[in-house]
Amino acid sequence: MVEAFLKDYVGFDAVIGREVKAGYGYFAGVMDDGNTGASGGRLYACNHRTLLDPIAISSALGKPVFAVTYSLSPLSELLSPIPLLRLTRGRDEDRRRMSELLERGDVVVCPEGTTCREPYLLRFSPLFAELADEVSPVAVDERSTMFYGTSTSPGAKCLDSVFFLMNPRPEYSVHFLEPVRTDNPRGSIEVANQVQGVLAGALGFTPTALTRKDKYLLLAGNEGVVATKTSKVI
Repeated sequence: MVEAFLKDYVGFDAVIGREVKAGYGYFAGVMDDGNTGASGGRLYACNHRTLLDPIAISSALGKPVFAVTYSLSPLSELLSPIPLLRLTRGRDEDRRRMSELLERGDVVVCPEGTTCREPYLLRFSPLFAELADEVSPVAVDERSTMFYGTSTSPGAKCLDSVFFLMNPRPEYSVHFLEPVRTDNPRGSIEVANQVQGVLAGALGFTPTALTRKDKYLLLAGNEGVVATKTSKVI
């Protein structure tokens, strides 16, 4: 159903995704583990607006990829046609998870998390620049004319892709840029800034020094973490 929709109405040439697990002649309703059997892979870094960004890269490559991001809804994780991994923002754990994926195949990382639809890039987290000898920047540009995602206002992030596909003529452009070496003597932060600048230049965006925390302080007056009330039973 998803493949037919993307090919007929969105203009995708190919749709790559995991198979649904089955047992005793019945579909289990969950995806397989996405193991490609590869002994290693290439690391791609891209800007990020919706869940469809890494899916568009997978389609452009013509093969399945793993995708990691700092901002991911549980529903998007469940329904995604490619393997997705939620990062914890814990440096050691995220390094371990991403390294394991790279041993199995190509990995797409969105090092700024999910930003807004304005032409700006947040400061990139430098962890991706410490995991491979080189990283391939991918400029992903999605264009909407009527419906937009919820990234700039309160709402369910899992609906971002739905809003995008509701547009009369949704458009995705994927540009693979020249690889960037990570053996910079000035360190991974400099490499991350370089990749951010390359992507910004290709997209016509403005690179900023703002972090995710800065973004939420400006837009919502908090650090992006909502405190929950706890009740005590006496």
